[in-house]
Amino acid sequence: MLAKRIIPCLDVDNGLVMKGIKFQKLEKIGDPVELADCYNKQNADELVFLDIGASPNKRKTLLNVINGVSKKVFIPLTVGGGIRSIKNVQAVLSNGADKVSINTAGVLYPQLITRASKKFGSQCIVCAIDAQRNGKSWIVLINGGRDRTDIDAVQWAKDVEKCGAGEILLTSWDADGTRKGYDIELTRKIAESVNIPIIASGGAGSLEDILDVLTEGKADAALIASLFHYGTYTVQNVKDFLKKNGVDVR
Repeated sequence: MLAKRIIPCLDVDNGLVMKGIKFQKLEKIGDPVELADCYNKQNADELVFLDIGASPNKRKTLLNVINGVSKKVFIPLTVGGGIRSIKNVQAVLSNGADKVSINTAGVLYPQLITRASKKFGSQCIVCAIDAQRNGKSWIVLINGGRDRTDIDAVQWAKDVEKCGAGEILLTSWDADGTRKGYDIELTRKIAESVNIPIIASGGAGSLEDILDVLTEGKADAALIASLFHYGTYTVQNVKDFLKKNGVDVR
């Protein structure tokens, strides 16, 4: 079994790191380059940069900010937001990203995932799934959580694996920013449905929450924002806690 990964997340809008609840009520956190440098020094395993305003506002990803962040980190960098074409993927990779996260455009045009994975390799292509509970199941949201689809999230996870995605970044809309814990049921169900790694996102409020999603939820990595941004814990704090509880971390 691969060691679990701890991944800070930078949700960026208009050049600043933001944090909200259920993708709304955004609060300014700080400069993405400075925060990236901080998490790199904390020995984070990877870093995720999401341009959360790109898709809803129909604009391109902030390449200049990505370039600045990539020069500060020496760990794998995943970039998402506003990825609509192979040209966009190429531009993001050329500006220092190691992986590209595709969300809205992948839902609207699944062939983009297939074409990108064939051209750049599946290891470069992460499919982001924003899921909202709908009774006993979950549906896929697009455009930064603003628009609902009728697509079943578990089935979509299976579909993106077939399309060639090498990894899934799974965010629970219901848990996002609440600090009440990850959606363990959702994470476990999708983890058991596919054979590619799952990065769990949305809801981390304690060290126990992170432990739970990596064990009970069967996630391969935990994405964390608020707990790191507000200085509640460092990356090392999380790793030390996980090690004490028998979890193999990098």
